[in-house]
Amino acid sequence: MTIDQQEKKMPQHVAIIMDGNGRWAKQKGRMRIFGHKNGVKAVQEAVTYASKQGIKYMTLYAFSSENWQRPEKEVSALMLLFMQALEKQSQELHKNNIKLKIIGDCTKFSEKLQAKIQEVERLTQHNTALTLYIAANYGGRWDILQAAQKFAQKSQQDQEFLANATEEDFEKLLMTSEAPPVDLLIRTSGELRISNFLLWQLAYAELYFTDVLWPDFNQDVFHQAVLNFQQRKRRFGAL
Repeated sequence: MTIDQQEKKMPQHVAIIMDGNGRWAKQKGRMRIFGHKNGVKAVQEAVTYASKQGIKYMTLYAFSSENWQRPEKEVSALMLLFMQALEKQSQELHKNNIKLKIIGDCTKFSEKLQAKIQEVERLTQHNTALTLYIAANYGGRWDILQAAQKFAQKSQQDQEFLANATEEDFEKLLMTSEAPPVDLLIRTSGELRISNFLLWQLAYAELYFTDVLWPDFNQDVFHQAVLNFQQRKRRFGAL
């Protein structure tokens, strides 16, 4: 395969389930939050690689709607880490022409965190090199439900819309409305499930699982996933 052919097969939307922070920390005899803090470095590696390779959309699963069930101390530490990451990285993202969008039910976050999210989204809203979605308090079922609620409301107001609605019309109501469907899903830490992540958007995604724990994820690991993707033949239900 030539370089030109590889470039043509570069995934345009990559989704990553960032798993293994806790296990990584445990292996080193440290608290789980130590793993989460080091996981931020892996996010930077992933964003750098995606930007260099011309990947236009990337969605990272940071905090699921089920993660609230974790110990209160860990959840509080995660929220603080999220705030600090937004504060530290916002200017860097903007400088590198990266648009940041937080997808999920943000109403459960503190007012201070919600304000910071809105601030960073406003700062980066016109950037075009890469759209980075961070899924926080997100669940795939919730995403489909909130889209269905919008769809029902729109249908009540416009009967013609209901009669002629397509899958594409519904996709525009999902949280990732600006992005195409996911081409490649990467999950770290060796777990083999999608954990209620982007259920609609993953319909024909290629799945790549690696035993690498998230804090050890780097550009080389990302590149291996992309090379694996490029070797696959995508049929989308056809022969």
